[in-house]
Amino acid sequence: MKQPGTGITTGLCAAAAAKAAATTLFSTARISTVEVSAKNGRAISLEVIDTVIENGVVKCAVLKDAGDDPDVTSGMKIFAAVSKRDAVGIEVDGDEGVGRVTKPGLKVPVGKAAINPVPMEMIKSAVSDVCGLYGYTGGINVVVSIPGGEEVAEKTMNKRLGVIGGLSVLGTTGIVEPVSTRAIVETIKAEIDVAVATGKKALLLTPGNYGQEFAKSALGFDINDAVKISNFIGEALDYVYLKGIKRIILIGHAGKLVKLAGGIMNTHSSTADCRTEIITAHTALCGAGADVSKQLMECVTTEAAIDILKELGINELVWESIGRKIGFHLNERVSAARRRDRASGNIMIEYIVFTQEHGVLVRGKVGARS
Repeated sequence: MKQPGTGITTGLCAAAAAKAAATTLFSTARISTVEVSAKNGRAISLEVIDTVIENGVVKCAVLKDAGDDPDVTSGMKIFAAVSKRDAVGIEVDGDEGVGRVTKPGLKVPVGKAAINPVPMEMIKSAVSDVCGLYGYTGGINVVVSIPGGEEVAEKTMNKRLGVIGGLSVLGTTGIVEPVSTRAIVETIKAEIDVAVATGKKALLLTPGNYGQEFAKSALGFDINDAVKISNFIGEALDYVYLKGIKRIILIGHAGKLVKLAGGIMNTHSSTADCRTEIITAHTALCGAGADVSKQLMECVTTEAAIDILKELGINELVWESIGRKIGFHLNERVSAARRRDRASGNIMIEYIVFTQEHGVLVRGKVGARS
């Protein structure tokens, strides 16, 4: 059984449905439950639903349960249809609701159903076990389908990644952990991989929607290939450098990017929230007195601090100082990645810090070189 709070990946569901269908194909008896193993060896028993036997094909479904993770696929039926074929081996494909890969750079070749390598291995292994149990040495076709998958895929990043027409069958362990940092970072890396595979040498990086909207409306950037990196600026920098990207434009709201001036590369508030402290320190460096520092330290928002700086006529001076430190720490992060991974090459990083009310506060460039 799965642990409380955890869920089951679409890959493990597909493997379970395929195992149930194969068991029914060979035994001719419908089954109500099927047991499959996650990659950590944990045995998981799942209910088998909607079994159909017709013209030598057995089709079964397993219900996707994402646990406490806010997964848009939770509650969907993951089907697998199994049949014998003349050629030896187990052939796995996707049908209704399973996307097709149209861009290079993913773990699945262009033109193939978006069934990632680990789920593919799980499906083949589950079916192979059943074949061995019944002494069958011939070939098997497995077709995975997810009714409603094409519509639900509109809520995912699939189109941006070049997966068209449905969902991806995913999972590396078979178990869904509630919203994990690892899952978010891996998604960011996948989007960067697609950009690299299509020949991109420059990337626009933004923490989120605000950055993309500002880049488009205020700066006139083409955001079609922009990569949202959430709070994981450090991880994104490490990865784009190692993937050979030559230029980055990083655009973000002051409330997030000001933290870079303190060397903080995960900008989530739960990691560090030192916005006012950084602004206050740089204001003091620019000659402001203790009374101004006290006012700034009492500010709840970055915008409120900017209002004070503007009233004093030192806003530009302070943000120039903050910008220099942002550039320093961006350069240091890439240099550390180079040393750690013994990589070579250079990358130019342009950073743009803004707020909707005040526009661009500081803009600069820094080059990290070998």
